[in-house]
Amino acid sequence: MFLSILGIIIIFIGFAVSSQNNLIGRYSSITKIIGVALVIIGLSFSMFKVIDAGEVGVKTVFGKVDNEVLYSGLNVINPIAVITPFDVKTQNYTMSGVHDEGNKQTDDALRVLSADGLEVIIDLSVLFRVKGSAAPNILREIGTDYLEKIVRPVSRTAIRDNAVAYDAVALYSSKRDEFQSKIFNTIEKSFAKRGLELEQLLVRNITLPASVKASIESKINAEQDAQKMTFVLQKERQEAERKRVEAQGIADYQRILSTGLSDRQLQYESILAQKEIAKSANTKVIIMGNGKSAPIILGGN
Repeated sequence: MFLSILGIIIIFIGFAVSSQNNLIGRYSSITKIIGVALVIIGLSFSMFKVIDAGEVGVKTVFGKVDNEVLYSGLNVINPIAVITPFDVKTQNYTMSGVHDEGNKQTDDALRVLSADGLEVIIDLSVLFRVKGSAAPNILREIGTDYLEKIVRPVSRTAIRDNAVAYDAVALYSSKRDEFQSKIFNTIEKSFAKRGLELEQLLVRNITLPASVKASIESKINAEQDAQKMTFVLQKERQEAERKRVEAQGIADYQRILSTGLSDRQLQYESILAQKEIAKSANTKVIIMGNGKSAPIILGGN
């Protein structure tokens, strides 16, 4: 466009000096030709616009936004149109309490009040993208600064509005997924009305007040102690059952011995024992009784 403006200026200069009879006036025709050439070259360059991959372009002519969207590649446009690019790739807007981690360099975590009146600190990441077909409306109604005008305030408001329905401990533990699902639906509806598409919502961290954290830790420790005691009691019951079975076995053995062994059985067992003793290398003298009493064994070693 610069060449076209320069060419127009040169054409005006050519007409201005053409009425003079001096040496400069003789070159007015050449000046006009050069000016026209620059205008044509400038317009030729301005008629072609390359849109990068992952972007769309919106045309504006004298402040009026054109509804036609320019997609990636080479496009032929009105030479006087101004092209505003929009990024349609996935974008990440993070609000974090850690410095230099979010979009803002300071502490940008959300501080919300839970249903039990406690202050909870939440870190959040919003993954979204601009709908290409909605880019003209975004430029017309919002502008290019949609992060600060839409993404940030809508996300923070949705979290505050939904957090008041949950207790602090529930947000931290059992209701976390439910809470994230609710704020996702709220933000998604608001984004859709403004030409943005919410892809994913990440509740990255929930920080509870120090007193609540101490209470939770105490409760967890108590539960662990209770589980440990349950294990000890179970082990003791198993040991008691083992001893009971062992005692029952001994009692049964003694009962069998007292009622089931006859004299002949005892004599037979005695003979077997004597045979085993006789096989020993030690010198022995066995004095047999009348068959009813056990033999007397005298060993030399």
